Amino acid sequence: MTSLSTRRLGAGALALTALLALDPSAGAAVRPPKLDYSMITLENGLKVVFLEDHSTPIVHAEIWYHVGSKNERPGRTGFAHLFEHMMFKGSKNVEPEGHPSWISSIGGQSNAYTNEDVTVFWQTVPAQYLPLVLWLEADRMASLRIEDKVFQTEREVVKEERRMRVESQPYGRLNEIVYEQAFTVHPYRHPTIGSMKDLEAASIEDVREFFRTYYVPNNATLVLVGDFDTTEATALVKQYLGRIPRSAKPVPRDIPKEPPQTKERRVALEESWPLPAVVVAHHITFDGHPDSYPLHIASKVLSDGQSSRIYRKLVYEEQLALAAFGGGNIIEDPNLFFAVAIVQPGKSPEDAVNALNGELDRLMREPISAGELQQAKNQFARDYILGRESNKDKASQLGHAAVIHDDITTADGEFDIFMNTTAADVQRVARTYFRPENRLVLTIMPAGAAPGGGR
Repeated sequence: MTSLSTRRLGAGALALTALLALDPSAGAAVRPPKLDYSMITLENGLKVVFLEDHSTPIVHAEIWYHVGSKNERPGRTGFAHLFEHMMFKGSKNVEPEGHPSWISSIGGQSNAYTNEDVTVFWQTVPAQYLPLVLWLEADRMASLRIEDKVFQTEREVVKEERRMRVESQPYGRLNEIVYEQAFTVHPYRHPTIGSMKDLEAASIEDVREFFRTYYVPNNATLVLVGDFDTTEATALVKQYLGRIPRSAKPVPRDIPKEPPQTKERRVALEESWPLPAVVVAHHITFDGHPDSYPLHIASKVLSDGQSSRIYRKLVYEEQLALAAFGGGNIIEDPNLFFAVAIVQPGKSPEDAVNALNGELDRLMREPISAGELQQAKNQFARDYILGRESNKDKASQLGHAAVIHDDITTADGEFDIFMNTTAADVQRVARTYFRPENRLVLTIMPAGAAPGGGR
């Protein structure tokens, strides 16, 4: 169970804590209470995390399937995101859209999300309906309907989602362009939503095989947070989910590794965008690596908010850009730190590139100030505390630790690592990863624009 002090710490107190944490002159943040969780693994391989919180009569449940877009093979991208849709389209005992309808009818909420590494389904319900939630999740894990008509319909829904979110938005393809240029073999080079070509080429048997491979108990982690008794909840989990057989074959983890980049790459492209965009990207390490924590600090110093170095330099001081942003995408496999500038009309894209490189080079040359370091730590403490405010937040942190790190103790342990990070650590990782030979420079001009930035 959580401590009394945790249960009494409401939204107002947390907001006040967050505001105090913004003061760079403040001392080290007070460590929040640790999460009092327990964890078991069922015979079929399903991992289950329990965290009792009796402050409100609510239970939040999440199922993390360890499958994302990086598990898709070339020519079949978008399957993980497609299954986020398909998992709501009925199972042996539940009609299409019946799962969210059941949850809504009892006053609950439910949804799902997909990223490069995981697909997560969640619901928050009154505590007495935990058995219903477990039955619904078990039914679709064991007996999802994968019918050709539903598959065809949902494929069109995903294609329309791609048109709206990516292809019809100014700069909507920016992320895709960065990743397809930065990666050569690792599947991070393709977007989670998939490509139109691959979605069109997918067959119903491809989809069924993907489900049989990845949506199995030995590739899933269930996280329960809320008003329940762990002994009783364990019996319910075993009753509903423990009977689903594990997959006959091991879940494949043959993800190709990206080879090291050995020299700077510069690429110039054109897109139908209103203004030029420039990107400076560097390959970095994975989530949980010792270098990842100083990289998080570097990311905050360089690009967290309008007081960050990159925004201040390019937007305020030199007025080279209308917007400047970036950060480290630190996830399960080695990924990217990239900085972006949307170039002001009449300004030179090359000047914007030089300004971005100048801020990265500065981080290598000189340690960040004590004030910048403390502010970054305070920002992390703010995010950490606010990220534990609800049952859903706590479940998200526990699931991330259990699945992405494969070490649930990091749900609590990372706070101390961040608080002990030094300016020398930040400079060391900048020198390790922001080297010129590890750099990709992208200049993306509006179609038909002159090299200097004008039309």
